[in-house]
Amino acid sequence: MTNLLDLDPEGLIAFFAERGEKPFRARQVSRWLHQRFVDNVAAMSDIGKPLRETLATESDIRGPQIISDTSAADGTRKWLIDVGSANAVEAVYIPEDDRGTLCVSSQAGCALDCAFCATGKQGFNRNLSTGEIVGQLWHANRTLKGDGIVAPWVEAGRAPITNVVMMGMGEPLANFDNVVPALKLMLDDNAYGLSRRRVTLSTSGLVPLIDRLRDECPIALAVSLHAPDDALRDRLVPINRKHPLADLLAACLRYLDRAPRDFITFEYVMLDGVNDRPDQARALLRLLHDVPCKLNLIPFNPFPGTEFRVSPRERILAFQRALTEGGIVTTIRKTRGDDIDAACGQLAGRVRDRTKRRLAARIPVVAR
Repeated sequence: MTNLLDLDPEGLIAFFAERGEKPFRARQVSRWLHQRFVDNVAAMSDIGKPLRETLATESDIRGPQIISDTSAADGTRKWLIDVGSANAVEAVYIPEDDRGTLCVSSQAGCALDCAFCATGKQGFNRNLSTGEIVGQLWHANRTLKGDGIVAPWVEAGRAPITNVVMMGMGEPLANFDNVVPALKLMLDDNAYGLSRRRVTLSTSGLVPLIDRLRDECPIALAVSLHAPDDALRDRLVPINRKHPLADLLAACLRYLDRAPRDFITFEYVMLDGVNDRPDQARALLRLLHDVPCKLNLIPFNPFPGTEFRVSPRERILAFQRALTEGGIVTTIRKTRGDDIDAACGQLAGRVRDRTKRRLAARIPVVAR
């Protein structure tokens, strides 16, 4: 059975062509799937009964299997998703006054083993399929809409999710062949219709794949930087040993030729006594002098067994001030959803342990 959520626009056209159907059928089905969020082909009322019967026998719509659905006092909402073999990933909805953002996972686990990230400590399990990636967006929109979410853009007829950030579990570019078709669905006017500026992919710095993304599907780019020099970044982000800073920044400049925004976002997790000194802020200014960019400082989110601590608030503010005075727009990421462990990717160990306990106890999966 073909999961229709696995098919990007070109894949849907090919699927119907193989069955003697014209391309407009693909557009019809895409709108039912990704704009009306149906979970059954029988609901596709403008498609003839014979074709619906064929679809029912040869395909299905397999959305994510939800282990838990939790909400925080600030409106942040987290879905813990079963992806098999006692593995789980997270999708996190972050509401703001002018947008609804979904943080999406691309892999179960991660092979890059960044020193400060809990996801890397659990190792790599597998890539998510296109359907499992876009299914997080499908489920979030479907669930929020079904719950009667109130937002000006929803009242105007738009879907609840207006922005997507590929910042959940995993390195998106390491799952390029499944991530890009999912991105194309997010951008397609017959699917989610998001602008390239509203879809952001975060990478640790896989330079050849940054170039490939620029050529095949340029969207907003965020780069996990975390250090102002190669020696420290080699320790914190091991992929730097293969793709050092000079190569990474050159790739960022090449990416800007086709990017939907005129800057790269650099993410910088604040680690007490490791990367937060005044001289390191000055080194960062020198490093990024020729790269149009914004910096997002991220207070470290501790997890059991980590050697790191979060930088004191005063030091984070001083670091921000030094960068801002040096001419780089610098923000500090807001802490959201603390009461539901909603920091994407940082609590993977607890996620996996909780998944094993739930499955062992045979707690039923919540599915909508």
